[in-house]
Amino acid sequence: MRTGVRLGVDVGKVRIGVARSDLHGMLATPVETVQRDVAGGGADIARLVALRDELEAFEVIVGLPLAMSGGHTASTADALGFARALQAAVDVPVRMVDERLSTVSAQSALRSSGRGSRTQRPVIDQVAAVIIVQHALDSERGTGQPPGTVVSSVEGS
Repeated sequence: MRTGVRLGVDVGKVRIGVARSDLHGMLATPVETVQRDVAGGGADIARLVALRDELEAFEVIVGLPLAMSGGHTASTADALGFARALQAAVDVPVRMVDERLSTVSAQSALRSSGRGSRTQRPVIDQVAAVIIVQHALDSERGTGQPPGTVVSSVEGS
């Protein structure tokens, strides 16, 4: 298991959930929710770069939303495009990991803790990012291999 902080990102059309791992790669925790810069000015990317620098993360893990069948969707293309832009801005690897059901799992976890999802959308995004990072940590611990695919390897997708 590699040591070091990982920064996790759940890309949405409106918000970006951000989470991190601890130094030893055991546990993921929420960080914040970043507003998506729909105007294209790059404020969202700039904030993620600042968080990467602040946390000294050695890689960024971006959730790859796939259809239940494993196929690509409009959200897949959006997340890949965002990950490519993020990769161009950070000096560490950006990895894409399957995030099927992360948002559904986040909503379920919040509901079972007594929190309504309607008023907790920013929290849902953070919890989804936590689920993405935790899944990546568990996968690496189980296989001994870094999770997902490095963005430069999926550019043809």
